Amino acid sequence: MRRIRFPMVAAVILSLALGGAAIADDHAVKVTKKDGVGTFFTDAKGMTLYIFKKDSPGKSACAGPCVDRWPLYFREKVAVPDGVKADDFGSITRDDGKRQTTYKGWPLYYFVNDKAPGDTQGQGMGSVWYVANP
Repeated sequence: MRRIRFPMVAAVILSLALGGAAIADDHAVKVTKKDGVGTFFTDAKGMTLYIFKKDSPGKSACAGPCVDRWPLYFREKVAVPDGVKADDFGSITRDDGKRQTTYKGWPLYYFVNDKAPGDTQGQGMGSVWYVANP
């Protein structure tokens, strides 16, 4: 039987640890700032998160074709940056049975026309869609 060398074991452990960090980062919410829009939340990939003014805390009013244009954001638990309270994030089970992450009770969404990190094409749409801000 061959002896496993320390550098090989260390490399395996390091790769597992870094892989775990990447998984954790996938569940991070970040704060971004953009001229003309201000400060807002994005997911770990930099995609903008929105709120819908017709929703109410704990309840989504976006259903059917609305969800096609405004896909739901859901992570079981999110990591938050400094200055943001983790307790402000939660989740709801919608009437359609899907889960959705909330901020201060307000359901969070993406906008289908945002194609690149930092896009804010949905800001102010119909005077009811706005970037989610801290």
